[in-house]
Amino acid sequence: MTLYDLVAPCLDTCAEPRYRITEIRDADPLGADALLAALPAMNRDADVPALTVALRTLVPEPDRVAGWCVIEALAAMRDLGMLLGSLKRHGVEPVAAVPEVLPVLEELARRTDMVPRDTVHHYTTWNPLGPRQRMYTGHEMEARLQEAVRMVFPSLVAALDTCGRLARLEPYDPGFALALDRTAQHVQTMVDSIDFTIDHVSPAYFARTLRPYFEEVDVAGRGYLGPAAAQVPLWLVDLTVWQCDRPHPGYDAFLAESVEYSLPSWRAFHAAHRGGVSAVSKLSAALSWETVHRLPPRLVASAHALARVLRILKTFRARHIGIARKAYSDDLRLYDEGSGGAPVALLRSVLDLTRDNETLVRQATRRPRPAAA
Repeated sequence: MTLYDLVAPCLDTCAEPRYRITEIRDADPLGADALLAALPAMNRDADVPALTVALRTLVPEPDRVAGWCVIEALAAMRDLGMLLGSLKRHGVEPVAAVPEVLPVLEELARRTDMVPRDTVHHYTTWNPLGPRQRMYTGHEMEARLQEAVRMVFPSLVAALDTCGRLARLEPYDPGFALALDRTAQHVQTMVDSIDFTIDHVSPAYFARTLRPYFEEVDVAGRGYLGPAAAQVPLWLVDLTVWQCDRPHPGYDAFLAESVEYSLPSWRAFHAAHRGGVSAVSKLSAALSWETVHRLPPRLVASAHALARVLRILKTFRARHIGIARKAYSDDLRLYDEGSGGAPVALLRSVLDLTRDNETLVRQATRRPRPAAA
């Protein structure tokens, strides 16, 4: 049994409607099942007239939208988003082609407290499984990529809780190492996900076939990114582990944009912790006060647990860079930046920052030997 098997079923009983994954997947408020089953064929033929008619057909009356709950609104945005991305992939701004969709997107954004287009959560976690699964291409590799992102959602929800607990503790507290150990379990799912992607999705397929569907769409004069995997917020873990008090201009700017595409509670988490003291800083301060040769066992346990989390983060980022370099190599790439708006160089910078923090923690626990008599 995996961590996913333990965590995922609990989400459907949460009061937070965005965590009730099964209900969102089951919802079809626009009656879009049959139409979206034909979407891969429309995209294969680059049939812009058919895509335009399909979007116009699905646009609901504003009165209907006003009566929807959050779950129905999320499902509607999911389905409209598939057509937004498809039209943009074929060179058409969807809102310009179907203006009546604009007030609907804006109302769905208000009702869900999210951006006025679909995100990675709509495209993966909230996407139905089996015959109802929404896909741009219908290719097995697209389904595998969706599954790779989908498998990390329960772990990120759990990491939100453990990282919040970590922020309230000090390295001498026994719960500090325990919170980090649980965080390590959650982050390991990200490594499993990237390995799954490497095994099942070729860089060429992503770069040449799927990546164009994730281009930004103009909504009321502002561009909104497509459902990029970069919107999966590993920064939730970075924030409390090392990032909140160790700024980096490039990463900070990227986060400022990425946070907007997250769930409301995740944005609130970021707002609450971005000015805090990171686990790395807490541990460094505690170690600096220790003058004895042998460190207290609790402090050693905290240091080892923190180093473990940073090592897993480093592993994920190193493998992510490997994929990105292939997908955005000169002979494959169609775009200079990733679908989340970041260049490969930024991924390298964040990996270096993660490695630097891991090194800092490891070196800080090495106590000098007492001088010989």
